[in-house]
Amino acid sequence: MKRRSLPSVCAAMLLCVAVTAPAQDVEIKITRVAGNIYMLEGSGGNIGVSVGKDGILIVDDQFARLAPKIRAALKEIGGGDLEFLLNTHWHGDHVGGNEIFGKEATIIAHENVRKRMAVGMETPERTIKPSPEEALPIITFGSSLSIHFNGEEIKAIHWPRSHTDGDCAVYFTKSNVVHMGDIFFSGMFPFVDLASGGDVDGLIRTVETALDELPKDVKIVVGHGPLSTYEDLKTYYDMLLETTATVRAHMKDGKSLEQIKAAGLGARWESWSWSFIPTERWIETVYTHYSK
Repeated sequence: MKRRSLPSVCAAMLLCVAVTAPAQDVEIKITRVAGNIYMLEGSGGNIGVSVGKDGILIVDDQFARLAPKIRAALKEIGGGDLEFLLNTHWHGDHVGGNEIFGKEATIIAHENVRKRMAVGMETPERTIKPSPEEALPIITFGSSLSIHFNGEEIKAIHWPRSHTDGDCAVYFTKSNVVHMGDIFFSGMFPFVDLASGGDVDGLIRTVETALDELPKDVKIVVGHGPLSTYEDLKTYYDMLLETTATVRAHMKDGKSLEQIKAAGLGARWESWSWSFIPTERWIETVYTHYSK
């Protein structure tokens, strides 16, 4: 039997998540982060929300089937019409609602997000079809972009070759809140999508740069996980350094992938294993990356 590649399996798992969680079973949790910035948790990537005199801006939008519940949550928060939608990257659990919300809001993303959404992706398990026209970002950027909205500058900053090749972090400068998308999985091993230009070393560099540039009192909306802090990001960085160093040391000693999986990553990081990226899959991601 042909062995499935890690990127293909992960892509298939993402698609499986998208189709197996019925909308009626999902509750949208609203958390006020700071000032007029909120976080919505449901099924898929966390949503960032800015509400105010200019209307509503959201960062990511989970799945199309959840649009009515997301819309109800936005109405509960208040703030008028939805004006802008920023996508942190192209995965379906972050852009699935674009086809609904794109009919009323201006969609903005890095240029690689539009490119990947426009063509889709082929995997051995499933074809990810191109997104419909109304779901595509209509404003794209290269390195950065600013939106002056609801009394503050909102900066979208591209981090190349991290979780994917189209990731951006969105910094609400006055509120001192950053949405890091899937660059940051809080308390969990990350999904580095090697098939979409993701890069383990690139992710480490991105997190290191974020630690250098972000204020220590910043509040962080992550792609997956709870509202987080600078210290949480530093712990995540420590995990990335230590676990990749462990795998690389085993590789240098000539151990096989299966031997490295059997050895594990030590007791400190056991709790970071989760259903989508258990310890063995994170080891395989690191091994695959450094085998190139």
